[in-house]
Amino acid sequence: MADFGFNEHHQSEIINYMRFARSKRLLRLKTIDSCFEELKDSRLVEDTFTVDEVREMLDGLQMVVRGEVEMELINTAHTNVLLLRQIFSQAEKFYLRLQSDISELENRELLEQVAEFEKTDFKITNKINQETSKPKLAPLNEGGVSELLNKEIAKLQEENDKLKSRLRTLETQAMSALDEKTKAERALKDLQRTQGEQKLSAQTKEINSLEDTVAALKEDYERSLSANAASQKDLKENLITAKHELLRVQEQLTLAEKELEKKFQQTAAYRNMKEILTKKNEQIKEIRKRLQKYEPDD
Repeated sequence: MADFGFNEHHQSEIINYMRFARSKRLLRLKTIDSCFEELKDSRLVEDTFTVDEVREMLDGLQMVVRGEVEMELINTAHTNVLLLRQIFSQAEKFYLRLQSDISELENRELLEQVAEFEKTDFKITNKINQETSKPKLAPLNEGGVSELLNKEIAKLQEENDKLKSRLRTLETQAMSALDEKTKAERALKDLQRTQGEQKLSAQTKEINSLEDTVAALKEDYERSLSANAASQKDLKENLITAKHELLRVQEQLTLAEKELEKKFQQTAAYRNMKEILTKKNEQIKEIRKRLQKYEPDD
């Protein structure tokens, strides 16, 4: 007996479908037989018939039989489509892609095996427990297919875990790089601010030193003027040198003011420094006015 290489459950499903197909086929054959019986009872009531009458009866019978056979073939094709739809729908749930070989449907050897299988009245070697409920397609839980699916799912899960781990690593590296960038920007700003403060402090010290020098020169000049008029020439030269130095420092202060104004024009330090420089300029002007009182008329 041919078993077509299926297990008991699948072979039982095949038997159920063949029984269904046979019942539909027998019903259609009975319908065809009734067509002939109806023709015999309704038309064959006379002993002799003309050729035209026989042709008319055969044409009518042909039309009826053709309609019945065509209806059965169409119904069989549609039934097969519904059966394939159930199988494909169940396969899609397990991510399987089924393929069919249409050429095998005309394989005479296989068709003969099916015919032999049908003649045995669908008896199989092993007893099968027929389901009492409405027959349904059982899930694909056989060892080979299930194991293959489990391996594929495990493989995809493993790849997914690797991708997630790599994504977390990249996110960590990105956050670390962002932190490093923020720290570098903060350090750069601190360095620029420190350099600006140091430069401003050095210039302030230089101004204070010049003020002390001017004050010392003024004091020496007054002392020398009262003590010895002959030293006026030397004092005059010192004063001229001091004036030149003052002009140079004033020019530097002007440049420094412009530079500081660019760097600190948005800060409170800028305003404070500007006030200091203004006061220092006023003081220098005051000193110059005082010095001019002691210069000779020429």
